[in-house]
Amino acid sequence: MSKSAIKVSIVGRTYPLNVSEDEKSAVMKAAEEINRAVEYLRKHYAVNDAQDLLAMSSLQLLAKYSKTSKVEKGNVDDQELNEQLASLKDSLQSLL
Repeated sequence: MSKSAIKVSIVGRTYPLNVSEDEKSAVMKAAEEINRAVEYLRKHYAVNDAQDLLAMSSLQLLAKYSKTSKVEKGNVDDQELNEQLASLKDSLQSLL
């Protein structure tokens, strides 16, 4: 598999990376998502330190990823799934 040299910009800093062609798109999208998360936090919270913003963004994005990957991998137990479905059902009924 061939490697591709790319430059990724995260919070104003450029990082040169060598990635496989298969990973290139995912890495670029990940960098975009990190930058969006940092910008959202910067606008909505009184935090301007880049390191703090990156740490907060990383935590949010990894929590989001962990939650979706559990479902995709089938690691959600039946009880947890039933609780989530019941909560969703209650939320929908309250809107009607």
